[in-house]
Amino acid sequence: MLNKLSRRSFIATAAGATIAERMLRVPGIAAHTRADALSGDRSVVSLVQGEERRKNIRDSLVAIEDQILPVLRTKKYVVIKPNLVSTVNQLAATHADALRGILEFLGPRFKGPVVIAESSAGDTLEGYRNFDYPSVVSEFKSQRVSLIDLNDEAKYEIIPLLDGDLHAVPCRLAARLLDPEAYIICAGVVKTHNVTVATLSVKNMTLGAPLHNPRTEKRRWNDKRIYHGGVRQTHFDILLTAQEMRPYWGAAVIDGFEGMEGNGPASGTPVPSRIAIASTDLIAADRVGVEAMGINPDWLAYLRWCEMAGLGRYDIARIDIRGAKLAAVRRQYQLHRDIERELQWMGPLTEIPPKLG
Repeated sequence: MLNKLSRRSFIATAAGATIAERMLRVPGIAAHTRADALSGDRSVVSLVQGEERRKNIRDSLVAIEDQILPVLRTKKYVVIKPNLVSTVNQLAATHADALRGILEFLGPRFKGPVVIAESSAGDTLEGYRNFDYPSVVSEFKSQRVSLIDLNDEAKYEIIPLLDGDLHAVPCRLAARLLDPEAYIICAGVVKTHNVTVATLSVKNMTLGAPLHNPRTEKRRWNDKRIYHGGVRQTHFDILLTAQEMRPYWGAAVIDGFEGMEGNGPASGTPVPSRIAIASTDLIAADRVGVEAMGINPDWLAYLRWCEMAGLGRYDIARIDIRGAKLAAVRRQYQLHRDIERELQWMGPLTEIPPKLG
């Protein structure tokens, strides 16, 4: 169930010993690694290439329905988490046709309600309107689809993160993305990034969960800014967030029909990759996406660390790809102009790490 915490509860939690206990949690233990997520030694990822976005998305999910259905059947409702890092630039955001592809897959397989939920850094409802999401709700009325602004819903759970000074600080994550009754589908986009090199599904989930103030609250705050204290700290905070969220993830479907290269995640240029990637292992899905973008997989610290923590497979040798061949879809994406600064996480720690994003 979703619970709303008071400001007093938030402060009390932030000050308590719980922060230290959770920060020091041993990664990958059974309590935080869902058994069905990492059963066996391999992960399955579908890779589809075609000339219709909606069909690509649907077909990529059909290709792994044997992985999806056993868990989906146990849930009361579905949450689709799009990427609305920009509420005005369609190239930077999840396309309405990607949502249609997901809903077409769900239609004959799931009879519960579906919630499209996002916490954009800007005005989420504006993004819904600009990208024609209300028409999706109307078109799939029989599936009881609704749109929710997670910032306005204002229900959250608190986790500890590291700020730019490497101090433990509390961060509010959307409770709906931590709901055990929901099957959560990440509707990501293939894009380069100005801090983490690339953003696909894991980055969409972890940076989409932190909230900012509801529109009805005069005091301004934005917990997404906690993640931008330094290039090394950003990757580690994504890992901490992924540890908390992983037990609730259902599947990822990443839309690369028209990817973004250059100065992503909001100001890059289009790449007609014409692909869709899907998996119940978000780490594995992102590895296939990184390969399709022609990016060195060692450059994405947060994904490497997620594998170390037992949250998914990042080793391409342990991933079974269904569908198109990677070599046939691979393109060389131009990276962000700050790529040399982004990669400074790999070197020795300086007194003041570079702050990006």
